[in-house]
Amino acid sequence: MALTYKIKDFATVGSDVLVGFQITDDSDGQHFFIDKTVAKGSKTDTAIIEEAQAAAQAEIDEWAASRANVGKTWDPTSKSLS
Repeated sequence: MALTYKIKDFATVGSDVLVGFQITDDSDGQHFFIDKTVAKGSKTDTAIIEEAQAAAQAEIDEWAASRANVGKTWDPTSKSLS
């Protein structure tokens, strides 16, 4: 499964930055949206996005794994997915 990560939000909230991601499963176009807040400090935008993505990755992986059998066909006779 190939995933595309797009930034949907990037906003300063006090001394933090809210980074929102839209994750798209390229195989069927389904989306997952997730937001993370990162301390701004003197970080570059790229560093902030990398930190937010790292904080979100476990939830993104969980979503991707939950979709592993979506769209497959179940054959009850042979008890197999295809």
